Amino acid sequence: MPSTPASTTPPAPATATAPAGAAPDPARALGRLGGSWLWILGSALASLVPGILILVWPQETLHVLAVILGLYLLATGAFRFVAAFGRTESGERLTGLLVALLFVPAGVLCLRNPLQTITALSLIVGVVWLVSGILVLYAAVVAEDLPHRGFVTGVAVIAILAGVVVLALPAPSARVLTRLLGLWLILLGVSEAVVALAWRAALRRAAARGQAV
Repeated sequence: MPSTPASTTPPAPATATAPAGAAPDPARALGRLGGSWLWILGSALASLVPGILILVWPQETLHVLAVILGLYLLATGAFRFVAAFGRTESGERLTGLLVALLFVPAGVLCLRNPLQTITALSLIVGVVWLVSGILVLYAAVVAEDLPHRGFVTGVAVIAILAGVVVLALPAPSARVLTRLLGLWLILLGVSEAVVALAWRAALRRAAARGQAV
C-alpha cells in the first residue's frame, strides 16, 4: 500500500499449511505469492524504475510521461491486488483490494489519453497517492500482529505527503513538476524496498522458530 504509493502491509508469517493432497486453491496460491518478500520487492521496483526513467530521460514528452505513469499505476495495481490475498484478516484484504482498484483505473486514464497536460497527470497520480496512503495507514494502525508496523506506517505517510505536495503546491514549470513526480516515485520505491527486506528478515525468523520447535 506507496506503492502505492503506495505501500504495502505484509501479513503476519503464516504457519498453517494446506492438507496433503488438497486441490490447489487460487486464493491460497495468490496469498503465498503476495505474502512473499520478493513480491513486495517487485512492487518497489515498479515504483523505482519509472521514477528513474522520468529523471534521467532528458527530453521526455508528455506522451512518454503519460505512458510511463500509466504503466506504473497498472503494474502497482496488479502487485497490490495479489498482495491483498496475503492478508489474513478480511478487513485488511478489503483495504488492499480497494487500493489495487484505485491504481488500475488511474493507469487506464493516463494511457487512454496520453496527450493530456502535465497538470492532469499530476492530479491523477496525486489523488492515487493520497487516497492509497490513507488506506494503507488505516490498515497499518488497525491490523493485529503486523510485523514492522513502523516501516509500513512510514511508507503510508510518505505516500500521503507525496499526494499532498503534488496536489497542493504549484510548481513553477512543467519540467519541475515532472522531476517532482520522479523524485517521489524513487522515494516510494526505496521505502517499499526497505519494507521488503524487513519482511524477508521476519520470514526467516519465523522459519527459524518453526525449526527450533
